[in-house]
Amino acid sequence: MKMHVSEIDTPALVVDLDIFERNLSRVADYAREHALRLRPHAKTHKSVWIGKRQLELGAAGLTVAKVSEAEVMLGAEPRELLLAFPIIGPAKLSRLMEVARRTRVTVALDSVEAARQLSEAASGADGVEIGVLAEADVGLGRVGVAPGEPLLELARAIDSLPGLRFEGITFYPGHIKSLDEAGLRALSDLSALVQRTLDDFRRAGIETKIVSGGSTPALFHSHEIAGLNEIRPGTYVFNDINTVRSGGCAMEDCAACILATVVSTARPGHMIIDGGSKTFSSDRPSNSGDVTFGRLVEAPGARFHKMNEEHGFVDLTEAGREFRIGERVHVIPNHVCVAVNLHEKVYGVRGETVEHVWSVEARGKLQ
Repeated sequence: MKMHVSEIDTPALVVDLDIFERNLSRVADYAREHALRLRPHAKTHKSVWIGKRQLELGAAGLTVAKVSEAEVMLGAEPRELLLAFPIIGPAKLSRLMEVARRTRVTVALDSVEAARQLSEAASGADGVEIGVLAEADVGLGRVGVAPGEPLLELARAIDSLPGLRFEGITFYPGHIKSLDEAGLRALSDLSALVQRTLDDFRRAGIETKIVSGGSTPALFHSHEIAGLNEIRPGTYVFNDINTVRSGGCAMEDCAACILATVVSTARPGHMIIDGGSKTFSSDRPSNSGDVTFGRLVEAPGARFHKMNEEHGFVDLTEAGREFRIGERVHVIPNHVCVAVNLHEKVYGVRGETVEHVWSVEARGKLQ
């Protein structure tokens, strides 16, 4: 049954359905236009309903970070799932084999040890074969082996192990955080690095069917990366302040916000809203030394500068207006992925009407 937005209790995660649908279509159209496989990351929305929407718009499958997310996303009936995270340990691998009995599974990893564990699990599960992408570190310094001989050695090891199917390479250029002159130069350097890497593989006689990469800040420049044929963006469905700051989207592309209520104005020039660190992400704005936790739509000059567990502290010195107790505000979070994981349900709004409420089924799925 539809309800009016005024009936939503706060704090609540609210999504503008018009913006959300535009974001989904824009990326699906971009991927088709540039012949890129779209395997979007479910880490942002953690929702079976949204996963289904992405697949209906042409996504080849879905990407997840954890086995527990994969188990949930089976509900979207994906043709394939990519686990963009090394899966280590018998408990996780046993559950992953059950997922692999229901859909095609690929795992990204960066060590022979992870590949060996995966091979042993697949070999012990009748009829299961797991695709593998060898992960390269292209500058972030998080996971991935160095391009060149270390990556080739990893690929050869994967290819030699039973129960595994070497499918290609993957990388995450998270070090490119903006699209300014330096960011575009880094993007060009990345393209040259990927081209050299693919040349290495060709000379070694190793086929790379999938070259998977990209990030949300550089999403719409993905076609400029030599040899890239798959993208797996996540944040694009909602976007957030950090995506805006990176140049990856405009403020009007931010579909999600936290609806909060003003609960105190006792301190002059300040107010408290009914959401703190258990409601918002504690991530700070990227490319900035400022300490704020989101943007108040009703007063962009206000500074949401501090949080306790349930209290949000807002400095109104530069807000240009005052607020009354009971007034409601919309706050666009800095990092929407973490904020979504804090909420049990999402309110999809069109105009002043709540058209759809959905559960965040993969919330808290960390194992």
